[in-house]
Amino acid sequence: MSNIILKFQKNEITEYHVYKNLAKAIKDKNKIVLEKIANDELKHYNFFKKHSGVDVKPGRIKVFFLFTMGKIFGITFASKFMERGEEKAQGAYAELKKTIKNIDAVIKDENRHEKAILAMIEEEKLAYLSSMVLGLNDAIVELTGALAGFTFALQRTKVIGAAGFITGIAAALSMAAAEYLSQKSENTGRSPFKAAFYTGFIYLIVVLILVVPYFIVSSYYFAMGLMLIGVLLVILFFSFFVSVVQDTSFKSVFWEMVVICLGVSIIAFLIGLGARKVLNIQI
Repeated sequence: MSNIILKFQKNEITEYHVYKNLAKAIKDKNKIVLEKIANDELKHYNFFKKHSGVDVKPGRIKVFFLFTMGKIFGITFASKFMERGEEKAQGAYAELKKTIKNIDAVIKDENRHEKAILAMIEEEKLAYLSSMVLGLNDAIVELTGALAGFTFALQRTKVIGAAGFITGIAAALSMAAAEYLSQKSENTGRSPFKAAFYTGFIYLIVVLILVVPYFIVSSYYFAMGLMLIGVLLVILFFSFFVSVVQDTSFKSVFWEMVVICLGVSIIAFLIGLGARKVLNIQI
């Protein structure tokens, strides 16, 4: 039982340092709530320390990793990622109730953390999440299909890469313009310029990830394989991000995007192959 207590103790002091560092790094109203959560984590640490009788050092690597995650992907993502770990610990807390008094207060604090986080955070990243999803989904579906079709129709890697890059840039600008006009006409309260920026920026990132293989390898089949791996990695990352910040099922988001992208790619493969034969394209 002492090992379990030490494990909880280490986790609490680690998360205390994560929340404290995140609070120091921001200057908006989220700072106050993060400091409150950090103090709660420290209180939990001291609670377990009374029962273990020893000091425990935080996991420095975990602190650095979670703090960096919070700076890059937002405090909502980092906080909810940590709280997922807290949810998994509820069963272990129930076991500790048999030997430790007042553990119920700790459990209530942990549950309150989740509610506080949901109520507190107002991040620009989340406000424009729908614009990012729009840019990502369109880029993956459209460009995956286009590159698949170009691969079979053109069969020269650099030509395919150039065609895909030009197509992607044009599509990114088009999507950004469409999102700008959409937000302006709907009057949602969000900045049309920022919505357009997030849509176009995410689209361009995906374009670069997908076309790079065609410029670094000579085999167009191998390049297409690398491109599809890139698609899966992008879907994997973004599905996980959305599932964490929106508390949705990772599997459902991931597989829905995979099936759609693969379906579009297969259709584009066939169209590209058919176009090459029917039009007798020779490059």
